[in-house]
Amino acid sequence: MTTKIVPVEVITEKIFEIHGQKVMLDAELAKLYGVSNKALNQAVKRNRQRFPADFMFQLSRRERDELVTKCDRLTKLKHSSVMPHAFTEAGVAMLSSVLNSEKAVQVNVQIIRAFIKLRTMLSEHEALRHAIQGLEGRVSRNERNIQIAINTLQKLIAPPKLPQKRHKMGFGPPTKKK
Repeated sequence: MTTKIVPVEVITEKIFEIHGQKVMLDAELAKLYGVSNKALNQAVKRNRQRFPADFMFQLSRRERDELVTKCDRLTKLKHSSVMPHAFTEAGVAMLSSVLNSEKAVQVNVQIIRAFIKLRTMLSEHEALRHAIQGLEGRVSRNERNIQIAINTLQKLIAPPKLPQKRHKMGFGPPTKKK
């Protein structure tokens, strides 16, 4: 039972972000589970109470069109009259209990691993982003300090400015006026 049916990398390519959530489409899941899309959707309809809005939702026409534009392998969806369903991680976990087959359970384990891997990569990405921002701050402070040092050195290297001729003050012989 520990055999990999589908590599995690293949599954992560099928995960999209819609409504700010990581989701998989019903057609993609049906292929992974080895069932028809119609059979998957019928199983979901029979068990609708197991799939609240935060587990599964139907895409709007605009969302479907955007997704088809972004991903070439989804061109079949473009001409479909039925809008696809999107399943969140929790919805995918619930699908294995609805489909009730050994393959569904094994594939489901791989899909959950893919979601976990994706979440881990995102958290590492966030930590890396914070580290880069910290480095950018230090670099800009160092740039300012270096510029101050360069300006100071240029002032020291530059020949001194000679003072302008000044009128002498005090008593002296009268000057002839013209």
